[in-house]
Amino acid sequence: MKRLMCLVAMVAMTLVGTAQANVITGELWHVPEAISQNAIPANVPGTTPDVVFDVNSPFNFNATGATVGAWLASSGAFNIVENTPGTLASLMDNFSVGTLLDFQGSVSVTNGMTFTVTHDDGLTLIINGVDLGFSPFPTAPVTSTATYTGPTGTFPFELVYAECCGGPAVLQVDLPLSNPIPEPGTMLLLGSGLVGLASRFRKGNKK
Repeated sequence: MKRLMCLVAMVAMTLVGTAQANVITGELWHVPEAISQNAIPANVPGTTPDVVFDVNSPFNFNATGATVGAWLASSGAFNIVENTPGTLASLMDNFSVGTLLDFQGSVSVTNGMTFTVTHDDGLTLIINGVDLGFSPFPTAPVTSTATYTGPTGTFPFELVYAECCGGPAVLQVDLPLSNPIPEPGTMLLLGSGLVGLASRFRKGNKK
């Protein structure tokens, strides 16, 4: 019975951890310098990303003259997959080739919520189809604030960030990420299965 209780506890902890996780996947491409000077969704390549990774929110990417690998490490990125060999060792920008990143997921927001981003260079943040109006163009390190004007709820978002024109490469923002919580039906099914397992466990002990 102790082993059964341990199993139940482990499953519960796993579900809670999944619901509370604050992880998002990012995709990274090297692009021509001219493209990296305009961080908009239309400029996100339709090709396989050079690098795919996971990172926790809030983001705290901040590095000067950094390689892609060092820049990712600055915010503790993990589960890094290098699809194009040599990308991690290359510079974020070398004045002819820059970097474009795309983050997508879901956020829980309220009407009138403000977002503050420290960035170098440009970015676009779109929530529920609402462009918050950050500048997608090159800039020195700057802190910008924008307000979400859409309805309250949980909606998809897309954040496109670009690094061009030399360092530093800065992206610091706290996104109220929303991860899926198991549906009630899933929880009920799991509960029924555990009850059945317990019943069989007891019957087995009586023999």
